[in-house]
Amino acid sequence: MRIYFDTCSVNRPLDDKSQPRIALEAEAILALLSACEQGDHVFVSSDILLYEINRTPHPQRKALAHEILTRAAETIAVTEAIRQRANSFVQDGLKPLDALHLATAEAANVDYFCTCDDRLYKRAQSRTDLHVRVVVPLELTQELLP
Repeated sequence: MRIYFDTCSVNRPLDDKSQPRIALEAEAILALLSACEQGDHVFVSSDILLYEINRTPHPQRKALAHEILTRAAETIAVTEAIRQRANSFVQDGLKPLDALHLATAEAANVDYFCTCDDRLYKRAQSRTDLHVRVVVPLELTQELLP
């Protein structure tokens, strides 16, 4: 399966794990990334992921997130078609960067768009025109990992 992790998912393993939900999601993301490295699934990245990670003000966190992105099998460039699709998502209430992630994942023909962002997840669940399945990390691990 092809998986796109948005920025909050890429960063989740780097978050403070004192809250149970964050700790569980971090472990789920790491397990999914490991499955991608083993060839069981394909991690798809994008220019928008790189853009957001480059905006991280903490050098160590930025370096670790970059290391995670090096595991991606593909990196998708943002095209005009992606921008137009993202604009339609923005008009329906998504934040611009979230919209770009979602449009990029669709353009890359991924099977799953993984996010830890509750607001994005809920908005995506209400859409009937998406060409990608939006999931949270624990849901995705239950589906893809034995």
